[in-house]
Amino acid sequence: MEEEANFLSINMKRFLLIINCLLLSVGVCGGPLMMRLYFVEGGLRIWFNSWLQTGGWPLTIIPLVILYFYRRKIEGSDTKLYYTTPRIFIASFVIGIFTGFDAYLYSWGGSKLPVSTSSLLIAAQLAFTAIGAYFIVKIKFTSYSINAVVLLTLGAVLLGIRSNGDRPEGVTSKEYVIGFIMTLLAAALYGLILPCIELMYLKAKQAITATLVLEIQMVMCFASTAFCTIGMIANKDFQAISRETKKFNLGEARYYIVVIWSAIIWQCFFVGAVGVIYLSSSLMSGVLIAVLLPITEILGVIFFDEKFSSEKGLSLFLSLWGFVSYFYGEFKQAKKVEKKKIQENEMTTTTQIEPA
Repeated sequence: MEEEANFLSINMKRFLLIINCLLLSVGVCGGPLMMRLYFVEGGLRIWFNSWLQTGGWPLTIIPLVILYFYRRKIEGSDTKLYYTTPRIFIASFVIGIFTGFDAYLYSWGGSKLPVSTSSLLIAAQLAFTAIGAYFIVKIKFTSYSINAVVLLTLGAVLLGIRSNGDRPEGVTSKEYVIGFIMTLLAAALYGLILPCIELMYLKAKQAITATLVLEIQMVMCFASTAFCTIGMIANKDFQAISRETKKFNLGEARYYIVVIWSAIIWQCFFVGAVGVIYLSSSLMSGVLIAVLLPITEILGVIFFDEKFSSEKGLSLFLSLWGFVSYFYGEFKQAKKVEKKKIQENEMTTTTQIEPA
């Protein structure tokens, strides 16, 4: 396990970060579009759609098997099959249950709101992630991160002022408002989940490797799927799916294609998110999600012919301004840390050269 940790940290950290950022990008941009496609074309099961967000968890077994054989090649027959301790398993399972509840909130909101609106609301997640990271993992606020939080909050408020302007056909004003609130709550909850995952890494009392990160992700998604399965049973979704396939506007075969690809794309999102947290931080993961949401909004306008009102345009501008502010602050902070390290190294070198 130690060799895997060293191998990843020295030779593959940047490469893995790029891969995880790409996976997260596919999930952030594709997941909401697939979810909206399901509802627009006649899908009605909110619990089932929530289930799809983490139901692809068995796919995580593939990279775990590859990593196992890699470790076995180095360590021999003494290679451990898994590294998750009971403590980590319980923490992952609890976070997974909250993830399942978050998926339900997001699916409920997504069933009533256009992709462009829900994406802008989810952008407020960065604000909640920043606040959560400050209290949970003690990441300090800077003037730039505070500015980003304020701008993203203003963007969400602006959307709420004239929220009925892009209400989809067949959705009542009451349903739209509830969907708006549900989506905002989903953003808030997931914004707190990300720092909790980072805290779990910090408190793990063992080396955090790619294998352990994937194991944690699998447990979380399994718990979330189990939570949503209970919801499906209570709502009698399993009996309704066969009837729903026959009424789906795109046809029965394409119904299953939408469902399967939804599960795959959402799994890309969750694996990418925990991977970025492992290789960087929860705030970096939240920022990347927020940065990609304007792209999702534009894709929603293109594929679903959604209205792009002046309020959405201004909200998008405020969101982008917030992202730029945050990234500039991070850039300055990184430069400051790098300069401090150089000065410390110079002082150490000078001390070593001086005669006793």
